[in-house]
Amino acid sequence: MHPAVASLIAQLRAESDARNVAGMRRFGITSAAEQLGVSMPRLRAMARTHRRDHTLAAALFECPIHEARILATLIADPAKVTRTQMEQWVKRCDNWAQTDALAFMLDRTPYAEAKARAWSARRAEFVKRTGFALMAGMAVHRKELTDEVFLGFLPLIRREALDERNFVKKAVNWALRQIGKRNPRLRHAAVVEAGRIARIDSSAARWIARDAVRELTGRE
Repeated sequence: MHPAVASLIAQLRAESDARNVAGMRRFGITSAAEQLGVSMPRLRAMARTHRRDHTLAAALFECPIHEARILATLIADPAKVTRTQMEQWVKRCDNWAQTDALAFMLDRTPYAEAKARAWSARRAEFVKRTGFALMAGMAVHRKELTDEVFLGFLPLIRREALDERNFVKKAVNWALRQIGKRNPRLRHAAVVEAGRIARIDSSAARWIARDAVRELTGRE
């Protein structure tokens, strides 16, 4: 075991808060792993002195504690993540807080586009969510990417807009909105795509389209 793991787990346990756990659960953050209720500001502070210690991040992600896995994503080095590790980690995520924290680290890897495409087609709810969270994260963080990368995501967004599962449809919507916010060309493309999605006979698709158009244009 990495020598810092025991110390960090002890810190997490020392800051556990049952009220925060209850609050997390009200927002749909539940896990088969132990939940301690440590806040994100505290997790970010704990991660600060261990940035890019990828061995430590890998060890933390193996711990059956929700906050340890979030902490791992804040410490991990995107340059050292492998495709195999990406698959192992995404399959362990069992709530949206874990998927989104993971996506906001993995979106900086060389494999982000390929995994976003692959995971968007998976059946597993939180793997699929991670695929669309990756698209959203790339739209926010990857300023060097061309418009063509994001235009290529739009058909995938339309394809999965029929998924009625709450955590999936919200991620599909998130990806569409963030792509549209990158620049005027992509805003126009996202609004046009939303128009196509709105014509799908699906309540999830209609919600995704309506919410995206509202945010990107100000129209209801």
